[in-house]
Amino acid sequence: MTRTTHTRSTHRTFALAATGALALAPGLILAGPASAADGTYDLSAQLTELNDSGASSDVTGTLDGNELTLSITSSGLLAGAPHAQHVHIGGAGTCPDPGLDPDGDGALETTEAADAYGAIQVSLTTEGDTSPDSGLAVDRFPVGDTTYERTVEVSDEVAQAVAAGEAVVVQHGVDLDGSGAYDGETMSDLDPSLPQEATVPAVCGVLSSSMAMPDGGADTGAGGASDGTELGLLGAGLGLVAVGAGAYAVRRRSSDAKG
Repeated sequence: MTRTTHTRSTHRTFALAATGALALAPGLILAGPASAADGTYDLSAQLTELNDSGASSDVTGTLDGNELTLSITSSGLLAGAPHAQHVHIGGAGTCPDPGLDPDGDGALETTEAADAYGAIQVSLTTEGDTSPDSGLAVDRFPVGDTTYERTVEVSDEVAQAVAAGEAVVVQHGVDLDGSGAYDGETMSDLDPSLPQEATVPAVCGVLSSSMAMPDGGADTGAGGASDGTELGLLGAGLGLVAVGAGAYAVRRRSSDAKG
């Protein structure tokens, strides 16, 4: 009789443990990561030269949901000439080696760098359309070293890449022969009606991202809403309590039966 009671108690212990495991499940779900584009992010990048441009740019900005704000301050870009600039994603999320020149023509072209920084996703124009269709809208890009700032709406895919630190900012246009203008016999790999100098990358930098702190510093949790992590820990704690309480109750009943 005692053996039978012990066997039944063991089965009930496993059953109660399973119930506790189910109690853990909601907590684990709640503790899962949020969408990469959720929240507000602070952004920054240092754009360094490609094609011996002698240029550099500082980028700061924010990402709030799908709203991207970027401010770019440049130095050393060709004066009096438009400089196409974009947010690229989909490549390795890096800038290419400055010495890269696969075809040996003396310049790193945009398509040769695509494996590193990916395709154009946002055209950082001064006005109007910002889609990839405006990637070569030379009449709507900043001229020379002017400071640029604009807020644009981006797709979920772009927002998630920016939030994950996988987006790259590139500015184009280099006076390769020192003539003071975009010229030369070699034409662009992107548009044969433009000189190569007008579209080769001049500077490049990965857009780093960090979650913005709320005003007033870190939330201590007092009087505030719990985030997913806190709810997850609460669910896990309740689940462990359920397992422990169930096991204790069964052991107590088993001991009473033996007595």
